[in-house]
Amino acid sequence: MHRSSSDIIPLDLAVDQIIRMIFRTAAKKESILDLNRYIDKQISVKFSGGREVVGLLKGYDTLVNLVLDECEEFIRDPEEGQRVGNEKRHLGIVVCRGSAVMLISPMDGTEEIANPYANGEAI
Repeated sequence: MHRSSSDIIPLDLAVDQIIRMIFRTAAKKESILDLNRYIDKQISVKFSGGREVVGLLKGYDTLVNLVLDECEEFIRDPEEGQRVGNEKRHLGIVVCRGSAVMLISPMDGTEEIANPYANGEAI
């Protein structure tokens, strides 16, 4: 089938339309996380690489960059990567890069338990 020249859209115009559509869709997307309800509340943040901090959430953005106050880092055993009891290091105000954040958890109403599958003890 032969198309007339009026049926063909110039490549730069098509790319421009696609880019506009992507940005409109991205602007309408709502965040999965409703971090606003955790402002001024204590949260736990785990990072890629194993670090873990606890602090008061003071701010965040759409990229999940976080600002924490009264922040403390849990000390880990460098060989095993596991926590060393409840040893902590006081950090104060911390800006957390969103691309490194793996887990955000409120401290109220949660309790951390040992992984039953780590040692093969589970059925």
